[in-house]
Amino acid sequence: MTQGDSCTAPASSRGLAWRGSVLAGTVLVALAAGGLWIAPRAEVERGTTVPRAAPSVQVLQAPAAGPPAAAAVPVAPASAAPVAKAVPEGPEACALFLARLPSVSRAQCEEAQLRPSGAVSAHGVPLFWRDVPAPVAQGTTEAPLRVLIAGAIHGDELTAAALALRWIALAEQAGRPVHWRFIPVLNPDGLLARPATRTNGRGVDLNRNFPTPGWEKDAPLYWDKRTRRDPRRFPGHAALSEPESQFLHAQMAAFRPHLIVSIHAPYGVLDFDGPLSPPERLGRLWLDQVGIFPGSLGNYGGVHRGMPVVTIELPHALNMPPDAEVRSMWRDLLRWMGEHWPEALAPEPKP
Repeated sequence: MTQGDSCTAPASSRGLAWRGSVLAGTVLVALAAGGLWIAPRAEVERGTTVPRAAPSVQVLQAPAAGPPAAAAVPVAPASAAPVAKAVPEGPEACALFLARLPSVSRAQCEEAQLRPSGAVSAHGVPLFWRDVPAPVAQGTTEAPLRVLIAGAIHGDELTAAALALRWIALAEQAGRPVHWRFIPVLNPDGLLARPATRTNGRGVDLNRNFPTPGWEKDAPLYWDKRTRRDPRRFPGHAALSEPESQFLHAQMAAFRPHLIVSIHAPYGVLDFDGPLSPPERLGRLWLDQVGIFPGSLGNYGGVHRGMPVVTIELPHALNMPPDAEVRSMWRDLLRWMGEHWPEALAPEPKP
C-alpha cells in the first residue's frame, strides 16, 4: 500500500514530541514545545473506495481458507531488487536485523526472542516470528482472541519492523486474553538489501501479491495503467508467487486471526479494511481510508476474507516515533479491540 518514500527528520528535531498530521499531501508537521518539525511527504497512493462497514461488536469467525485464485503472468519489470548478502544457516534475528532497525537496542531485540518459523525468503533468509500466548485463566473454556501483527512487508520501511518488534514486550505485559503472533520482518531480502528496497528479493511488491478475486486481470492492469509499470509495484508473475506472501497466507489459514495489524510507512495515517467500524485514531495517527488495490493484504484479508485489517502508516520510514507515542498507539489499539471483542477488554495498561 505504501509508496515507501522515506521521510527523514533533521538531527536537531530528534527527541521532539511527534504528531502524525497530514497537511495538503505535501508536508508532515510535528509540533513540540520549542520546536517545529517539517518533513517532506509523498502523495498517498489511493485505490478503489469500498463502502464503510456498519458498526458491529460481534465476535467474528474467520472463514475457512480457499485455494488461491488462478493468475496470469504479467511481464516482469526490467530490474529486480538488489540481492541481499548471503547469510549463514540458522542466523539469529538480532545478528541479521539489529543494525537496520531504528531505535531498537540490542537488549530489546534479544528480549523479543524471535525464532525462525521454518519458512525462508526468496533468497533463503529465515522468516522470524514470535508467539505471545494468552495468559492461562482458570474457569474459562473460551479460545482467546487471535491477532496477527506483520511488519516490513516493504523492506525499505524500517520503522515498520522496529514497531512490530517493540510491541512484543507490550504484548507480554498486557495480560489480555489474546494470542498474539508477531512477524516483524516479512520481507528480509528487501530490508537487508543495500539500499533497502520496497520489493522482495525477486523484485515483487508483496503487498500486491495476495490472491484477490480477479487478480489475474486486475493486478497486471493496475500495474500497467495506474503505476506505469513502476518496478517497485510489480505484483509478480502470479498471485502468491512469492515465499513471503505464501507464508503470511498460510498463517491466515492456520492461525485464523480475528484481527490483522499491518505496519507500514511513511504516510502518517491510519487505514482500515474489513467488516467492523474502524478505529478513528491510534496515537496521533488519524483514520484516512485510502481504498483498496489488487493483491493488497487489506483487500484480500479485510474485504474478501472478512478478517479486519488495521494498517498503520508511520510518518517516517527511518525515524521511529518517541517511546510515548509507541505506547499510545498500543493503548489505543487495545481500547479499540475491547470495543469490538469485549472478552479482550481488561484494565487499561499504565502509560
